[in-house]
Amino acid sequence: MSTPLQPLGDYVVATQEEAESKTASGLYIPDNAQEKPKTAKIVAVGPAVKQVKTGDRIVYKSFSTTEVKVGKDEYILVKEEDVLATVK
Repeated sequence: MSTPLQPLGDYVVATQEEAESKTASGLYIPDNAQEKPKTAKIVAVGPAVKQVKTGDRIVYKSFSTTEVKVGKDEYILVKEEDVLATVK
């Protein structure tokens, strides 16, 4: 996936994963009650990023992102130090 954003320094550009819209028991959760996911897929990395790469799925601090909308696509910018883990 190509992105119109090229991060600088130690920032990564990622796309948030979709929140679950249904519980394990089959109940549907309304959009306004859904918790934002804390996982995302990296689509671009800055030149100073050392531990993650494009294509990695990550867990990040919830209040440490900048949300950006380019056209119809929504991205988040996260500093590498705010990435807590990668998901296998």
